[in-house]
Amino acid sequence: MSKNLPYIMPSPQFQVEEGFANYHTTHQFYQEVHTRSEFENYCEWYEITAEQHRQDFEKMRGELNIFQWFRRT
Repeated sequence: MSKNLPYIMPSPQFQVEEGFANYHTTHQFYQEVHTRSEFENYCEWYEITAEQHRQDFEKMRGELNIFQWFRRT
Protein backbone atom coordinates (compact mmCIF):
# COMPACT_ATOMS: atom_id res chain seq x y z
CA MET A 1 0.00 0.00 0.00
CA SER A 2 2.87 2.40 0.71
CA LYS A 3 3.89 2.25 -2.93
CA ASN A 4 0.39 3.53 -3.88
CA LEU A 5 0.58 6.36 -1.37
CA PRO A 6 1.94 8.96 -3.84
CA TYR A 7 -1.13 8.38 -6.00
CA ILE A 8 -3.50 8.83 -3.07
CA MET A 9 -1.75 11.84 -1.57
CA PRO A 10 0.50 13.55 -4.11
CA SER A 11 2.50 15.39 -1.44
CA PRO A 12 6.20 14.95 -0.86
CA GLN A 13 6.85 11.84 1.22
CA PHE A 14 8.29 13.69 4.24
CA GLN A 15 5.13 15.83 4.51
CA VAL A 16 2.94 12.75 4.46
CA GLU A 17 5.01 11.03 7.12
CA GLU A 18 5.01 14.20 9.22
CA GLY A 19 1.23 14.44 8.87
CA PHE A 20 0.77 10.86 9.99
CA ALA A 21 3.20 11.42 12.86
CA ASN A 22 1.24 14.49 13.98
CA TYR A 23 -2.04 12.58 13.75
CA HIS A 24 -0.61 9.66 15.71
CA THR A 25 0.79 11.96 18.42
CA THR A 26 -2.50 13.84 18.68
CA HIS A 27 -4.45 10.60 18.87
CA GLN A 28 -2.18 9.27 21.62
CA PHE A 29 -2.52 12.54 23.55
CA TYR A 30 -6.32 12.49 23.48
CA GLN A 31 -6.35 8.80 24.38
CA GLU A 32 -4.16 9.59 27.40
CA VAL A 33 -6.43 12.48 28.41
CA HIS A 34 -9.46 10.19 28.16
CA THR A 35 -7.77 7.44 30.19
CA ARG A 36 -6.71 9.84 32.93
CA SER A 37 -10.18 11.41 33.03
CA GLU A 38 -11.81 8.00 33.39
CA PHE A 39 -9.36 7.07 36.17
CA GLU A 40 -10.05 10.34 37.99
CA ASN A 41 -13.81 9.72 37.76
CA TYR A 42 -13.30 6.20 39.12
CA CYS A 43 -11.19 7.51 42.01
CA GLU A 44 -13.86 10.07 42.90
CA TRP A 45 -16.58 7.40 42.79
CA TYR A 46 -14.46 5.05 44.92
CA GLU A 47 -13.79 7.76 47.51
CA ILE A 48 -17.50 8.64 47.78
CA THR A 49 -18.50 4.97 48.02
CA ALA A 50 -15.84 4.21 50.65
CA GLU A 51 -16.97 7.14 52.78
CA GLN A 52 -20.58 5.99 52.52
CA HIS A 53 -19.56 2.46 53.57
CA ARG A 54 -17.60 3.84 56.54
CA GLN A 55 -20.67 5.80 57.64
CA ASP A 56 -22.88 2.74 57.26
CA PHE A 57 -20.41 0.64 59.26
CA GLU A 58 -20.30 3.18 62.11
CA LYS A 59 -24.09 3.29 62.09
CA MET A 60 -24.27 -0.50 62.27
CA ARG A 61 -21.84 -0.56 65.20
CA GLY A 62 -24.26 1.53 67.23
CA GLU A 63 -27.28 -0.65 66.48
CA LEU A 64 -28.50 -3.38 68.76
CA ASN A 65 -27.11 -6.78 67.78
CA ILE A 66 -30.07 -9.19 68.10
CA PHE A 67 -28.08 -12.13 66.78
CA GLN A 68 -26.12 -12.24 70.05
CA TRP A 69 -29.33 -13.19 71.84
CA PHE A 70 -29.61 -16.36 69.79
CA ARG A 71 -25.93 -17.29 70.14
CA ARG A 72 -25.93 -17.31 73.95
CA THR A 73 -25.26 -20.75 75.32
